[in-house]
Amino acid sequence: MTNVIKVANVGDIEDEEALILSAEQTGNNDAIAIFFSDGKYYALNDTCTHEEASLGDGWIEGDEVECPIHAAKFSLCTGAALCLPASQPARTHKVELRGDEIWLHVGVPADGAGTQAT
Repeated sequence: MTNVIKVANVGDIEDEEALILSAEQTGNNDAIAIFFSDGKYYALNDTCTHEEASLGDGWIEGDEVECPIHAAKFSLCTGAALCLPASQPARTHKVELRGDEIWLHVGVPADGAGTQAT
């Protein structure tokens, strides 16, 4: 069963920033970070797959996020680990825009493109 929740409104997340939602808020086994970069929204499990660090606290550039601990990079589109020390992907979640509202489909993989802001 999919958990679909409203997480924010368009404009609530600044460019190259993230909103971190706790596991309690989403019903997921990990916190989820909603990223906004270059006009698109993305969602990944918040914990780096290499070390216990918040990806939402990392550096965001284009469609990548860099872990703040050991500089592992992940694709915001696919969750793929792009460089060592991370070797496992981060789990993605589908983001949907409904008018000016941002909705998260917890547990539904993203389509790999990000959700374009209007």
